[in-house]
Amino acid sequence: MAEYKIAAEARTETGKGAARRLRRQDKIPGVVYGHGGDPRHVALPSYDLLMALKTSNVLISLEVDGKSELVIPKDVQRDTLRSGVLKHVDLLVVKRGEKVSVEIPIHVEGDLAPGQNLLEHTLHALPVEAEATNIPESVTVSVEGLEAGATVTAQDVKLPAGVTLAVEGDDPVLHVVAPQAEEPAAEGETAEGEAVATEGASEE
Repeated sequence: MAEYKIAAEARTETGKGAARRLRRQDKIPGVVYGHGGDPRHVALPSYDLLMALKTSNVLISLEVDGKSELVIPKDVQRDTLRSGVLKHVDLLVVKRGEKVSVEIPIHVEGDLAPGQNLLEHTLHALPVEAEATNIPESVTVSVEGLEAGATVTAQDVKLPAGVTLAVEGDDPVLHVVAPQAEEPAAEGETAEGEAVATEGASEE
């Protein structure tokens, strides 16, 4: 797993006003925490952080005041209207060799059995424990040939060596469901659900 290097600045100003000023300078406010230390406020270059976050659970070598440490993003806040605009990030300090709890994106491959069946995602990301410097970018689930009623559970997902589930094995990940038949229009109603006037009905 490659490390993405980012040089950040320590910051002392906090609050919404300070955060807005940072973002106008193309910097993103962040907090670094973990391993028993006090949370530290930093400012990260917007472009570098955005590029790093293109990789799920990216491992970042963060340099602040001449000191470097490994961190992973734990909470990323984005603009609600513009997903490509970052607002804040929480970074967790990690050490080589230790395991961390993360969520791995689930990628689906293959085609369902012929028909109009639908695939429902119970989980879009799988909670796992993995070595901090060897977190997989994703896991792949095959749905090839699955028919209505089939369920893929967490224990059905093939995990890389050294990665273990952080949920129960029988927790559902995906369901294959049959399409719901359209209900016939009720007597006296049109297909659009509007009442049909009957002969002899009085008008108001």
